[in-house]
Amino acid sequence: MISFKPLHKTLVEKDMSKMDLMELLSISSSTSAKMWKNEYVAMKIINQICMKLDCKIEDVIEYVEDKYN
Repeated sequence: MISFKPLHKTLVEKDMSKMDLMELLSISSSTSAKMWKNEYVAMKIINQICMKLDCKIEDVIEYVEDKYN
């Protein structure tokens, strides 16, 4: 499964909140909620995060083996 856990760390390092990220990307609260629940988020959004935060994809997402599959 894809996890957004690295994004949490990246936001802390950049002294940003979830709300700051939402405003920076102009994304809806439902899209933001999907990230924090590790649900599907379009690659376009992940690309925007990397561009706006000037970071690498591994600073945003990581692959974690799903215990249930």
